[in-house]
Amino acid sequence: MQPIIILIFFLIMSSVSLHSAVAAVDENIALLDRSAKAFASVVKKAGPAVVHVRVEKSVKRQGQQDPFGFFNDPFFERFFGPQFKHPPQEQQPREFKQQGAGSGIIISSDGHILTNNHVVGDADTITVRLADEREFKGEVIGTDPQSDVALIKIDAKDLPVLPLGDSDKLEVGEWVIAIGSPFELNQTVTVGVVSAKGRNRMGISDYENFIQTDAAINPGNSGGPLLNIHGEVIGMNTAIFSRSGGYMGIGFAIPINMAKAIKEQLLETGKVTRGWLGVVIQDVNDELAKSFGLENAKGVLISDVSEDSPAGKAGIQQGDVIVELQGKPITDVSDLRNKVAMIAPGKKVQVLIVRDGTKKELEVTIGEQPADLAKIEQSKDTSLQEMGLTLQDLTEELSTQLGYSPDQGVLVADVAPESPAEMAGMKPGQIIEEVNKKRVRNLKELKQVVEAADNPKKVLLRVRSGEYSQYIVLRAE
Repeated sequence: MQPIIILIFFLIMSSVSLHSAVAAVDENIALLDRSAKAFASVVKKAGPAVVHVRVEKSVKRQGQQDPFGFFNDPFFERFFGPQFKHPPQEQQPREFKQQGAGSGIIISSDGHILTNNHVVGDADTITVRLADEREFKGEVIGTDPQSDVALIKIDAKDLPVLPLGDSDKLEVGEWVIAIGSPFELNQTVTVGVVSAKGRNRMGISDYENFIQTDAAINPGNSGGPLLNIHGEVIGMNTAIFSRSGGYMGIGFAIPINMAKAIKEQLLETGKVTRGWLGVVIQDVNDELAKSFGLENAKGVLISDVSEDSPAGKAGIQQGDVIVELQGKPITDVSDLRNKVAMIAPGKKVQVLIVRDGTKKELEVTIGEQPADLAKIEQSKDTSLQEMGLTLQDLTEELSTQLGYSPDQGVLVADVAPESPAEMAGMKPGQIIEEVNKKRVRNLKELKQVVEAADNPKKVLLRVRSGEYSQYIVLRAE
């Protein structure tokens, strides 16, 4: 009798376990089903507010060849592949219609649309096609090439609108949804995650703070929305990294908070006015952090202060390190540059600096970025810029902080990413004591040696870091 009881008990327990396993599988499938329906719900609601933008420009053979930045541009050839390159000029007709396409985001029911500047460029005509296939003529309200943001408008009413979220709250690993018109395939939806935040120095635009995502983005997605799971726009898709012209798992989107700030100015004045401190800045590495009494390699080092600038008037000095702006930490050069640019001129802000190892808070009245800032920046030393180096004289203040004598050499203020100088291991904070075996103590002497060189594409440097020096050969690419 006992074996029969044991067998019955075993069968009962097996049945319970099987039922539990089936229930668990059903529960998991139900969870996946709810997730799928959640994505579908977001897309269904957002899709009608995503538009296809088609542009056209009449181009003469001897005139401007690339109004949209789509063709014969190293950036677009790098990110979108060689098929976007125009045929050789001798094969082009004397005059032709050049076309391009992208996507856009409806942000107001009366027809205001956010897109990329490189999509609309200086187009002769802009045609906007809605999700319901209606087409409208687009008008440019304003563009900002420095951030690659543009605002256009169509004459329409009661349009569906996408809510703009808060990209500052976005976390790496969150689900995101991209909608656009890749290869002119309207209303294409892809799903992925946020791969990284704060991507900069990509060479895409002057002010970069990109969201990186693995949601599939392809040519034609530019200007379209990157959505969170709540259906809010948290980014505007702008570019992809690709060696083939197609999707490779790396896409970049402008944070919507940056786009919103640009949009407000374009709506109000049709142009963008940026804040300005008037300083030359560089990133802080481990060696510089130790030299300037910092707890870690965060913040930006002030290597020069423009005369009569907002920073100078507030008491900021050469050799100071900015670690906070308005109570928020500053991580690097791009972070400070982007944040200052978005502050309205005339506003007073609190800046936390480290000077001689001691923290000090200063109040700075932000100035307006000069219209000729590009010319001002171009006036900096460019003797070895082709090698990726930004140089400056070693002042008394900096030499004291770094432990050098004022005439010991030329200071390396910045090293461009992926440049010959970076590949050779050069870093900000080093000094150049010799060029082609000739002693140099300042920029003037360095320029003279470089200009007298038989081969300006190749230089031999003796570089010092603290107590140690080494010889480095740099070759221009």
